[in-house]
Amino acid sequence: MSVDIPHTVSLFSALAVKKALDDDVLAAFTAKTATGVDTVYDPTNVLLRRIEEGARPEVMVGVTGAFPALCGAGVIDPSSVRDVARVGIGLAMPPGAEAPAIDTVDALIATLRSARSVAYSRTGASGVHFAGLLERLGIADEVNARATVVEKGFTALAVVDGRADLAVQQMSELLFVPEAEVVGPLPDGAQHFTELSAALGAGAGGRAGALHAFLTGKEAADAYRRTGLEASRQD
Repeated sequence: MSVDIPHTVSLFSALAVKKALDDDVLAAFTAKTATGVDTVYDPTNVLLRRIEEGARPEVMVGVTGAFPALCGAGVIDPSSVRDVARVGIGLAMPPGAEAPAIDTVDALIATLRSARSVAYSRTGASGVHFAGLLERLGIADEVNARATVVEKGFTALAVVDGRADLAVQQMSELLFVPEAEVVGPLPDGAQHFTELSAALGAGAGGRAGALHAFLTGKEAADAYRRTGLEASRQD
C-alpha cells in the first residue's frame, strides 16, 4: 500500500553521493519526517548550468568550491554551507578481468597506455581532473585517441557494456555499477579528492532545513562511509 507524502523538498545533488542517498538517506528522512524529496542528480557543473537557467533548489549537495559564487549570487544561504564528505578517484574494470597495476604513477601510466579504451566523463569533477592529469603525465593524445568520453553519468557502465576496459570516476560513483569491479584508488601523485558540501537555498523553509540537517548528520555520515566516501562528520 502506498503512503501519501503531502510535502516535498527539492534537492540538487552531485552524483558522488547518489548511492548513499538512494540506498539509505532519503528513505530514512522521509520515514522520519513524512516529507518527500524531489531530487535532481547531475555533476555539479551541470547543476550550476541548471541554476544559471533559473532553477532554485531548496537544498543542494555539490562540490564545495562551487558554493562561494552561489552565495555571492544570492542563490545559497552562506550560513548554511556545511562540509559533508570527500571522495577520491578510482579505476574500475570489467567483471572477471585481471586487475592491472596502478599502485604507482609509473604503473598507472603503463596501464592507461596499454588500455584499449579508458572511459571518463567530460563534466564530472573526476573527469576534469583526469583530463588534466593526462596532460601532466604527457599521455593525453595517446589515451584520448582511444578514450570513451561520456558527457555525464556513470563511466563504469562503459566497462560493463564493452565500450571500454577501464573506467575512471570518483570511488563512490564506480560503486554505483555493481557489475563492474573496482581496481582501486589512483596512487599518490595522481590522486585528487573532491570536497562536498550541503547548503540551503536562499529563503528555504523549515522542511528544507530538516533535510539539510539530516544530510549533515550522523546517519547520513554512516551512509556516506558505506558507499566509498570519507565523511566529514566523525561522531
